[in-house]
Amino acid sequence: MDGLKKFAPLVARVFLAVLFIMAGIGKLTGAEATAGYFGALGIPMPGVSVYLIGLFEVVGGLAIVVGYQTRIVALLLAVFSVASAVLAHSNFADQTHMVMFMKNLGLAGGFLLLWVHGAGGMAIDKD
Repeated sequence: MDGLKKFAPLVARVFLAVLFIMAGIGKLTGAEATAGYFGALGIPMPGVSVYLIGLFEVVGGLAIVVGYQTRIVALLLAVFSVASAVLAHSNFADQTHMVMFMKNLGLAGGFLLLWVHGAGGMAIDKD
C-alpha cells in the first residue's frame, strides 16, 4: 500500500494534465479552426488567443506532470477550467456541452486539491 501511495500523486497529476497537454497541442496545430471557434465565442483577438491559450495548456500541463510550481499552476488551471466551462460549454441544450461543462468542473476540483495539498511524491516541488 505504501508503494501505491508513493506513485498515486504522480499518476493523478498525469491523468489531470494529459487532457490539457493534448488540447493545447490540438489548438497549436489546428490554430486556424480553433481561432474561428474562439471568434464565434467572442474571445478577443482569436488569432493570438489561440496560441496563448494553447501554450498555457501545454506548459501548464507539463508543469503539473513534473510537479513544478504545482500549487500556483494548479490554481491557474482550476480558474481556467471554470472560465472555459462558462465561456465555451454553457449551451446546456446540447448534451455534449453539458458533459464538457461538468468535466471542466471536475478538473477544477482536482486542481484545487493539488493547490491545497501540493504535488505529493515524485515531483520537483518538495511539499
